[in-house]
Amino acid sequence: MRGKTDMKAHYKRILRDAEKNVERSLEIQDLREGSPWHGAFSQPDGVYQAKYAIYRVSTMIAAYCNPETKFYHDGTVLRRIHLGLDYVQRVQHENGLFDYVTCNFFSAPDTAFCVVKIVPHLQYLTARQDLTPEEAAIRNRLSEIIHAGARGLLEGGFHTPNHRWAIASVLAIGGKLFGEADLTQAAFAYLNEGIDCNEDGEYAEKSAGNYNGVNNDAMLLLAEGLDDPSYDQHVIRNLRMMLTYWEPDDSVFTANSTRFDKDLTVYPSSYYIEYLTLGVRYHIPEFIAMANHIFDIIEAKRLEAPDFLMELMNHPELIAFESEERGTPERYHAFYRDSGIARVRRGRYTYTVMSGKSNFLYVHNGEIKLAVKIGGSFCEHRAFKAERMEEDENGFRLHQTMRGWYYLPFEEKPATSDWWKMDNASRKKKLGPDMDIDVTVRETADGLEVDVRTSGVEGAPWRVELAFNGIKRISNEHMTMPVNGDEVLVLRDSDFEVMNDVSSMKIGPAFGVHHFTEGKEDSEAKTPGAATVYLTDYTPFHHTITIRP
Repeated sequence: MRGKTDMKAHYKRILRDAEKNVERSLEIQDLREGSPWHGAFSQPDGVYQAKYAIYRVSTMIAAYCNPETKFYHDGTVLRRIHLGLDYVQRVQHENGLFDYVTCNFFSAPDTAFCVVKIVPHLQYLTARQDLTPEEAAIRNRLSEIIHAGARGLLEGGFHTPNHRWAIASVLAIGGKLFGEADLTQAAFAYLNEGIDCNEDGEYAEKSAGNYNGVNNDAMLLLAEGLDDPSYDQHVIRNLRMMLTYWEPDDSVFTANSTRFDKDLTVYPSSYYIEYLTLGVRYHIPEFIAMANHIFDIIEAKRLEAPDFLMELMNHPELIAFESEERGTPERYHAFYRDSGIARVRRGRYTYTVMSGKSNFLYVHNGEIKLAVKIGGSFCEHRAFKAERMEEDENGFRLHQTMRGWYYLPFEEKPATSDWWKMDNASRKKKLGPDMDIDVTVRETADGLEVDVRTSGVEGAPWRVELAFNGIKRISNEHMTMPVNGDEVLVLRDSDFEVMNDVSSMKIGPAFGVHHFTEGKEDSEAKTPGAATVYLTDYTPFHHTITIRP
C-alpha cells in the first residue's frame, strides 16, 4: 500500500491524544489538602507512586508548552503541573532515588525510568531562548529532579539486564547535561559488561512486546549522552529483526519473550519514534515504511497514539518529513541462528520455530493462533525443548536428547540423615536409558509438515499438544462443535479443521491412542484460554502432521 504520508498527520493525532491525557490527568489528580498523595495521580488499581505521576505530569508539561494545544499556557494546567512536581519531589529520597512501591524501594532502575521520561522536557526548555518565567520555573524543577536522580544512580543496583542500560543512559545524559564527569564515568561501569544485543539484533530478555523498546531507547540516549553514534547500531539491528516480528493481524510476536509480555497481544505503537528517528537519520526506507504502518495500525484499531509529543517538539524535522513508504514485508524467511528462532511469513500466515522452548512452533493465520508442544514425562523432563536447531533443504530440524539417570547410594556414610542437607549433587549416578526426540518443520505447497520421531524408550505415553486461540468451531468427518477456549479434546483419527468467521486451518491426520494428557506432577499446564487438541501415542513413534492455513 502506498500513498504519501505527511508526518504532520501523525503529529496532530499525537497532539490530540495528549490533550485527552491531560484532561484525564486533571480528573484523577489528588487535590485533597493534607493527603499524603496530594498532587499525585491515582493508578487504575488505586496505588499512587512517583513514576505514574511523572508520566502524567510530563504530558501536561508538553501540552502546556506547545502553542498548538488547547492547554498552551493554561493557568489551571500550570498549577496542576506544580502540584504534581510537589508530590514527586516529596517522595524522592534524599539520595535522589525513587521507590517503585509495588516492588522495589530506593530503586536505581526505577529512578532511571522516572528520570528518562522527563529528560526530553528539560532539553526542550533548556534549548528555548524565549522562555516565560512560568516555563523557566518548570525547567528549574525538572533540572532539580533529574540531577538528584542521576546522582542517586551512583549508588547503583539492578535486577534485570535492561536495568543496566536504563541506569547507564541516565548517567551518561546526566553527565552531559550537568557537566559532571563522575556521572559519565559511572555509566561505563555498566557499559564495560558489553551490550547484550547479539548479531541478530536480539536482546537477552527477548522481549519484543516491551523491553526491546526500553533497551532501544536507552541505546539512543547513550549515543546522545556519550556523543557516540555506535550505540545506534544496536537499535538498528533490533529494528531490522523486528521487521520480521509482525503478525498478519499487526500484533507483535511475543511468544519467545522471557518476561511478562510473553504471549500477550501487543501492538507496535511504542516502536514508532524509534523507526521514524532512525529511518530519517540513516535514510532507511523500510524503517520509514514501518513508522507509517504503525500509525495505520493505530488508526485502524483505534489505539491511543504513543506519548511522543515532546520528542517531536524537540525534533521538528520529523514532523515535517514526508514519505510514500508504508507497510510491512509480505514475505520473508529469517533464521536467527544465535537467537534460536526462525520467522517466516507467507502472505496470509506466519510460522515461527524456536529452540529451547516447549512451544516450539507457532502458526498465525489471520485471527487464529496455533501453538504446538510435545509433552510427556521422562525423568525430570516434561516437554520437548530443542537443544539444537538447524536449517537445511528439508526445513528446520530440531533435536533433544533427554538423559535418563538414577541416584546411587553414597559410598560412605553421609554426615547427616536429613535428605535436604545431603550433598546429593555429589552422588554417583546410574545413567540411561536416553530418549531422543527429532522434529522437522518443513514447508509444503499449501502449508507445513511437522515430522515428529521419538526413539530410545518404549511404552511411554507422550502427546502432541495443539493449542488454538481465536477459533469458534472444530470440525472433522464425525462432528462439528463450537468452542470457547476451555476445551480439551483427544481426536482419534482423520483430518480436522478449526475456524472462525473469516479464517481456518486444516490439520491432520489425528491420532489418539491414550487419554493421558495432563502428564505427571510438574507438567506444564494447558495454555490458558486455548481450545486444545491432543494427539497421543506411546513411544517410540513417528508421525507426520500437516498444517494447512
